[in-house]
Amino acid sequence: MPRLMTTLTLGAVLIALAACGRGEPRLMNLRNTEAGPDEFAILPTEPIEIPTDLASLPQPTPGGANRTDPDPEGDAIRALGGSPERANRAAGDIVGYAARFGVTPDIRGTLAAEDLEYRSGNRGRVLERLFNLNVYFDAYRPMSLDRYAELERLRRAGVRTPAAPPEGLRE
Repeated sequence: MPRLMTTLTLGAVLIALAACGRGEPRLMNLRNTEAGPDEFAILPTEPIEIPTDLASLPQPTPGGANRTDPDPEGDAIRALGGSPERANRAAGDIVGYAARFGVTPDIRGTLAAEDLEYRSGNRGRVLERLFNLNVYFDAYRPMSLDRYAELERLRRAGVRTPAAPPEGLRE
């Protein structure tokens, strides 16, 4: 009998300690298990070349772009026959169009604070935290979009959906 009481007491203490988690709540438990470098973060640079006129070089800017820095997006646009300058201008046009009714300058901070508050209230139950289970999808389920219900709503409203599966076909 004393052994059973000791086991139950230790179990209760362990569960109580697991419930006392600190820090920012994490719903996705993604961790890098390797101690090595990230091989995808290393990009090859262009070969260094000395221009004929050294006075034509621009002034160095801390944190600015270098002539030998890789530009994967620009390289892909050039390879497909496009103009990177035109693509950058088009991106600015999209941002300008999206901001036509005004923007909230601190939207990222506001969203981060609201998400932290939401995650603090949806951290998972004691055993889920104890066994480090992923509760992300359960926590955000009320905010997820039912694609089939939305498709039906759009079809009822008369919106053409040519890229969607035909009516009556579900996964």
